[in-house]
This record gives sequence, C-alpha cells and structure tokens, in this order.
Amino acid sequence: MSSRMEAGVGLPDAEGARSASGATNARDLRMALKAGAAGTPPHDESSAAETPPPASDAFPAALREALGRRGLSLERVSERLRARGIGVSQATLSSWQRGRSQPERARSLRAVEVLEEILDLPGGALRSLLGPRRPRGRVAPARGEGAALQVLGEDSVVEKALGERFRHFNQETGSLLIHDVVTLGASGTLSNLTTTNVLRANRAGADRALFVLSFDDEQAEPLDIRVTSGRLGEVTYLKGLKSLVMEIHFGRELAKLDTTVVSYAVDVSPSREPATHYERWSRANLHEYLQQVFFHPDALPSGCRRYFRDQVGSPPRAQRRISMNDSHSTHVLASRCKPGVHGVAWDFDTGE
Repeated sequence: MSSRMEAGVGLPDAEGARSASGATNARDLRMALKAGAAGTPPHDESSAAETPPPASDAFPAALREALGRRGLSLERVSERLRARGIGVSQATLSSWQRGRSQPERARSLRAVEVLEEILDLPGGALRSLLGPRRPRGRVAPARGEGAALQVLGEDSVVEKALGERFRHFNQETGSLLIHDVVTLGASGTLSNLTTTNVLRANRAGADRALFVLSFDDEQAEPLDIRVTSGRLGEVTYLKGLKSLVMEIHFGRELAKLDTTVVSYAVDVSPSREPATHYERWSRANLHEYLQQVFFHPDALPSGCRRYFRDQVGSPPRAQRRISMNDSHSTHVLASRCKPGVHGVAWDFDTGE
C-alpha cells in the first residue's frame, strides 16, 4: 500500500462536512464517503444550469458529461468510431474533451455527428456547441495543468478526482518546502500522515489550496482530519478512486510572493496489506522536501531505500539504501528538488 500527494503524496478526496473545531470526524467522513462513492465529485446541478459555460468551453464540457453519463472510455469510443469508418485517436478525443483543440475539418465534424449517435444525444447537440474556428496548431494547456500532466500523465487519478478543477489546480500558489511524517501501525499499515507545506503566492489574492491524497488499498480510508495551520474547507473522499481531496483556506488573502504555512494530519483505517512505500509528486521545483517514516516496534522493516521517478508509474531510479535510527524511523532530506516523484520504500521480512 502506498500514498501519493501533490508535491508528493496523495489521497484522492471526498466531500464532507467539517466540525466546528475545523476537523472532519469519522462519522462525517463516512457520510461523505457514501456521497462520493460513485467516483465523481458532487456538483450543484441547479447552479450549473443557471451559469452555462462560455461558448469556447461548452463543447468540451458537454462531451465530458456525455462520456461520463454513458460510462464509455476514450478507447471504446475510438473503437466505435473506427467501426463506422471514422479514424479518431484517443489522443484527439482527449484533446477535444479537454478543450485544447476542437473538431473543425470535414472529417472531424463528421466524427462529431457520429459521436452524438454513440452517446445517445440529439442530432446537433454537440456540433451546435462548437466555437469559432481556432488558429491552426494545438492549444496549449494551462500552465499548471501542463506541468501536472508531465508528472502525472494523462487521465491520472488526481485529474479524475479533481474534474474541472484540475485545469487550474493550485495555479495561484506554489510549494517551497514540504515536510511529511508517515506513521505505520503494528500491522505495518499506514495509520497517520502529517504534512506541513510552506506555500508562496504566484499572484495577489490567493486564499486557499487543494490537496489530493491517493491510497492503493480501498480499505485504507481517512478516519479523521485535523488542520492545525489553516482552515479546512470542502473535503471529498472518492471511494471508487481511493482518493481524498481537501480544500484548505489560508485565513487571509496573500499578496504576490507572500508565504503561508498549511499543516494537517490524517488518520487512516488499516488496509489489507502492509504499506510498502510512500510517494510525493511535485510539478515544480521544491526548495526542500523532508520525509520521515516512523515504524512500529512490532513491525520493523528489513531495509529502506529512497528513490525518484520522472513520472507517476515510471520505473524508479536513483535508488539508494537509507538507515533507521533508535526511534525506529528513517528519513530523506532533498534540496532543490526537480519536478517528479520522490519516494521512500521499505521491505518487511516475510520469512518465518
């Protein structure tokens, strides 16, 4: 079992109410889990109807909604189009639903008409939403989205958990320093994650940030969240994505280049299998990253190592063994961290 998050580790979210103390308790989180069990962030249909998206965003928004309603993957849609003699790649379909490009040529417009049939939409439902012809060339993703895609890849758990928010994911702030404390229980499973994050505003007016944590085991669920620096806003646990999404308010609006500190702790229910590693991903340079892992005296590993990945899911490299101290903990301190995934892995002796 592992955990991954923005700038490093993560748990995808679910939406839940917070208590008056600023912490979300186990009862609230389990109610939120039920609300988010379908795997899609909750939304307010009435407000969406009152404020339709701009014309330039209407087509990708409608396409994403139709795909989600039908439960079809881009691979399956591409296959159905090809079966009707229209070749449109998954990459092109992904670009259309993200709003990076739009169908304009005759063949692409024909594909849209067939898409309407595949997705059980009225004729013209998608084509009528196309905006004016765009300049030739691929539309670049937003700065924050492009950087995140380089590390996370396409259609990542984080992107699915955030939905529309992924395109502008934390563009107003950037992390300078992150300190993760990972605590394992007697069974070797993750029991607590405590994080301190020093953020700097990229523009004036920043007053909140999103944090995404992802678990490998669906049995590992957040039981309690405590924010000690900042104020907990919306919380969503998406069981289908095994992810926790938290919005934390700074308590004030930051001036450009101003800094703030966000600190939180998440208690986790035991998973089926012992944890084997912990990762944090970062889309930008970090001044410093410190990860500490505390093991229970009854579940000590036979060895620990640090590693780096260029992208989530890519082979680890720059692996190096690290030692434990008398407090049954190990740590990694990295300075001037480049974008990528920083992790610590460990092995439990399974021999009798």
